[in-house]
Amino acid sequence: MTSTVFSVHPTPIGQALVVVSDEGLVALQILDGPHDDALAELTAALHSVPEHDPDATAPVTGQIDEYFAGRRREFDIALDWQLVRGFVREALQAVCEIPYGQTASYGEVAIATGHVRAHRAVGSACARTPISIVVPAHRVVRADGSIGEYGGHPELKRFLLDLEAAAGE
Repeated sequence: MTSTVFSVHPTPIGQALVVVSDEGLVALQILDGPHDDALAELTAALHSVPEHDPDATAPVTGQIDEYFAGRRREFDIALDWQLVRGFVREALQAVCEIPYGQTASYGEVAIATGHVRAHRAVGSACARTPISIVVPAHRVVRADGSIGEYGGHPELKRFLLDLEAAAGE
């Protein structure tokens, strides 16, 4: 059985719950409330209770800090996709191909998956990703170029897009 560990790490956009397994990063979620609530949901999905171990998540949190400081454009983190399957996984893996500082529409991501008409499903996949930032769902925008909701927090998406635009200058 795979062991999992977690930490809560400060970022410029809020506290991030970071969950890592032996296989890689399982979840990175910007918290809306107490980390206990988000951790309880992940515990149920993982069928195991992650242990609190900031040292074990340090390779991930270090790269997150570098990203927010504008010093990292690509993450060198193994991803553990156990919380996503099927088309959601395909869509999120396609999202990972969007270069730093660029955007793609939901339709363009759908085309990249080979499911040309699945733009709404891509939107649902982005909204449900357990791995924020490292899986750059913030780089997926509407066909008209507007940024969309980003899980009800368009201001976080705008922050991330602006961060990447500024670092790319």
